[in-house]
Amino acid sequence: MKIWFRHHVAAICHALAQFRRSPGHFFFNILVLSMTLALPFGGMTILDNIQSITEQLSVSPEISIFLKQEISRDRTIAMEQSIHKILRTDHQKAEILFIPKETALESLQKKTGMNDIADSLGRNPLPDSYVIRLPDNMSSGTALAAQIESVVHQLQKLPGIDKVQIDSDWTKRLAALLSVLRMGLLFLAIILSIVVIVVTFNTIRLQVLMHLDEITLSWHVGASRAYIRRPFYYMGIFLGLFSGCFALLLIDLSLIPFNSALYELTQLYGSSFQLTPLNPVISVILLGASAALGWLGALLSVNRQLRRIS
Repeated sequence: MKIWFRHHVAAICHALAQFRRSPGHFFFNILVLSMTLALPFGGMTILDNIQSITEQLSVSPEISIFLKQEISRDRTIAMEQSIHKILRTDHQKAEILFIPKETALESLQKKTGMNDIADSLGRNPLPDSYVIRLPDNMSSGTALAAQIESVVHQLQKLPGIDKVQIDSDWTKRLAALLSVLRMGLLFLAIILSIVVIVVTFNTIRLQVLMHLDEITLSWHVGASRAYIRRPFYYMGIFLGLFSGCFALLLIDLSLIPFNSALYELTQLYGSSFQLTPLNPVISVILLGASAALGWLGALLSVNRQLRRIS
């Protein structure tokens, strides 16, 4: 065990010594790799921020009923019986939730930060409303869609109803769009991963050629393949790891001007949304993936060169 540990420490020291001998060469390789990795890392950061918002949105079928402003509270509460009657006629099992306009305004202020909206308008601009929540297991099928459209059509005929809308449609479209973006990001990550492997392959290949005499001598005096490969494996790992760290640093620094621009935009809407860096767990996973890509490039390169020697 001690011998194994000493061999790995020696390989790490040898790999780091190569970085010190040619700092400019490795710096530009790391720069290229970090720019390459910054694209999928940045895309993942944006998707992660969008995902945190969409997780708060409901994708189960919901129908929102907005009442006219002039309707009294007594008539609004009494309207629940008419809604129940329509749902029973169409055999829909649903939960009916009444949302007073005061509660709706308070919720809007918490979500957007527009605390002075009522003061600036002189009144509460939101109406009383009902939300009809249908069961999740009924959220698909053309027959169900037709039933929901029938319910919406009947609800729109009730006196005092201003607007009826199906809330889940746009959230489902957003979820579908995010799914497409994830697939695009995955495709981009695969393509750029190949670029990382190729760059690492060529970098390690040059290092092997520079030390070819030393490697050949070690091979003929009985050094094992693992002993010869190990320092180059660590060089690939360090290339990937350092490039991943630099890419994450670039993304975090780029969020500063982005958030400055976003701040000016969101202030116009009374919001305080800001892009946040990736959480530490995802960052560690990305760094591990970067190191693995560097190791894979080194593995392919070293094995190819050693086959030529032997």
